[in-house]
Amino acid sequence: MALSVRQRERTSRGIQYGILIVAVLLAVFLADWQTIYLKFFNPDVIAAQFPEIITTALVNTIIYTALGFVLALSLGILLALMKISSVAPYRWIATAYIELFRGVPALLVFLAFGYAVPYAFGIRMDTYVTVMLALGIVESAYIAETIRAGLQAVPKGQYEAARSLGMSHTRAMVTIVIPQAFRIILPPLTNEIILMTKDSSLIYILGLTASQYELTKFGREAISNPEAGLTPLVVAGVCYLVITVPLGILARRFESRTAKIKK
Repeated sequence: MALSVRQRERTSRGIQYGILIVAVLLAVFLADWQTIYLKFFNPDVIAAQFPEIITTALVNTIIYTALGFVLALSLGILLALMKISSVAPYRWIATAYIELFRGVPALLVFLAFGYAVPYAFGIRMDTYVTVMLALGIVESAYIAETIRAGLQAVPKGQYEAARSLGMSHTRAMVTIVIPQAFRIILPPLTNEIILMTKDSSLIYILGLTASQYELTKFGREAISNPEAGLTPLVVAGVCYLVITVPLGILARRFESRTAKIKK
C-alpha cells in the first residue's frame, strides 16, 4: 500500500531524528570526556586567562573593530555616492577601488600597511593607525556596495519630491535619501561589523607588544604553554561570541523591523 505524502514526510522525519539520536549517543559513550575536559575546559587554565583577556585582549579587539568601522563607513558612503554618480570618472574610480579591495585578501592589505608602506615611504605608523587603515580600507569596499544597494532601494519619488520642494541635490541626499537607505541596510551593516570583529584578528601578523594583543593573538600566545591544551582558544572564542552574538541578535531585530515597515 502506497504511503501518502504526509506519511512519507512523517517517516522521513522519524528516520532523521533516529539518526540524530544515534549520533548523539555514540558521541556521549565513545568520547573521552576526561581528556576533553582537561584539554578544552581546564578550570586552572581558564582562571589564568583572567583578567588580562578582558582588560587587554577583548578591549583591544573592540577598539580595533571600532576604528576600522569608522573609516570603513566614511569611505563606504563616499564610494557608494561615487558609484551612483552621474559623473563617469567617479563611477570608474569607485568601481576600481571596490573590485580591487574585494578581490585582494585582507591579509595582504595588513602586510602592506604593516610593513610595505612604512618601508617604502620611510614612516612609522602606530599599531592602531595600521589596523584602522588596513581593516577600514578592506571593509569599505563591502560596505560601499551595501550602501549603494540601500540608496538605490529608496524610491526615486522621494528624491524627486525633495528636489521639487527646492532642495539641492546634496541636501536631498543627506536629509531624505541616506536616512531611508540606512534603515534598509542596518541588518547587513550589522553583519559587516561582525565580520570586521573577526577580521581584526589579522593583526597577529604584525609585531605586537603584550598590551596590544587582541583575542586571537592572546589565545595563540597562551597555548604555547604545553599544559594549556586548547583551553585558551576556547576562552578567546567565547569572548568573540560575547561581541558577535549580541550583534547578531541586533541584526535580526533590525531585519524584523524592516520587514514590518515594508508590510
